[in-house]
Amino acid sequence: MAATRKPLLPVDEALARLLHGAEPLGIETIALEHAHNRILATDLFAKRTQPPFAASAMDGYAVRALDAANVGTTLKVIGDVAAGYMFGGVVGAGECVRIFTGAPLPDGTDAILIQEDAEPAGDNHITVTETVTSGTYVRPAGLDFSDGDILLSQGRVLDAGALCLAASGNHASLPVYKKPRIGILATGDELLAPGSTLKPGQIIASNAYGVGAIASEYYAEVIDLGIARDDEKSLKNALQNAIDSQCDVLITLGGASVGEHDLVRSVFISAGMELDFWKIAMQPGKPLMFGKLGNMRILGLPGNPVSSLVCTHLFGVPLICALGGRSYNQVRQKAKLTGPIKANGNREQYARAMIKRTDSGFEASVFENQDSSIISFYANANGLVVRPIDAPAAIAGDDVEFIALTPIGR
Repeated sequence: MAATRKPLLPVDEALARLLHGAEPLGIETIALEHAHNRILATDLFAKRTQPPFAASAMDGYAVRALDAANVGTTLKVIGDVAAGYMFGGVVGAGECVRIFTGAPLPDGTDAILIQEDAEPAGDNHITVTETVTSGTYVRPAGLDFSDGDILLSQGRVLDAGALCLAASGNHASLPVYKKPRIGILATGDELLAPGSTLKPGQIIASNAYGVGAIASEYYAEVIDLGIARDDEKSLKNALQNAIDSQCDVLITLGGASVGEHDLVRSVFISAGMELDFWKIAMQPGKPLMFGKLGNMRILGLPGNPVSSLVCTHLFGVPLICALGGRSYNQVRQKAKLTGPIKANGNREQYARAMIKRTDSGFEASVFENQDSSIISFYANANGLVVRPIDAPAAIAGDDVEFIALTPIGR
């Protein structure tokens, strides 16, 4: 009697188990100029008030609004003040001060008469050609923020605007979540580095470059652990190298399937890895493996290039984001098929496709050949059409769900 096959783990359950207990790794303080696109680890409070004084929003004349309430009024110019300086006196009735953008309002003034609304009247005098009211073209103290205000909330991506605001709040350094250290290890006797001269039966190791690029996009620190041979000693040495490199996650490429030369799973288990799951109900990517060795998580990806890249998007990216304190939501959107696709089998399928934005929504053109070794189709795809288990055949015009791999344009 044939043995009953163990059911494959559903993708959603595999992802939940992968992310269980995955928390930000810690906090470090870094210089402001190095913080672009890092994740703020605590609320950030202003250390000053901005602007710290009432300031002019335009070039013109600082006036008392009562003195400029009527067109034709003549005012005496008693001095000038530029940004970075203070006017030393007090402006009285019938007087004004030439002022430039960003300069503090002189004592006694409460409005700016812009230079376009004043005409020279000779002998240091001007004539008002448009009236003003109190507060005209004045930026009051604290208009942007005040000392002690929360400038940025914990979890904020430190983009250009956030960095500018932090700098304005007088922060030269920022507390951010540590980057996850992601070790990438290719495995296989057949693999050589790009640029090598190949002998019969050998191929170029390409997966690590794509997986590393995806990890870097989400601000992981990527550590290239090279290529391990298909033998116990080489794999154990590579595993120890990952431990010595203080990797938070070790991603292996290949060697986790069922063949006699696929030794990653058994060697790592013998070295102390606690296996959580192996084999999931997805295509491509069935032989996905996940386990832990001490504090290091081990994600074993299939060796076929497309499988490893798709699994990195579906599993590697959420894990990297969780460990790095970065929010992540894998958005699924709807698109209309441009042509027929076959019925799906007993594994959830992630089919490479070209997604196009139209006036009425999105269109999805699924590549006919979904062989997981064809990198060129993946390189030309900008989305993955998700086909549920046992989904029936579909025709042009039917709705499908997709995950964008890159921003979708027209």
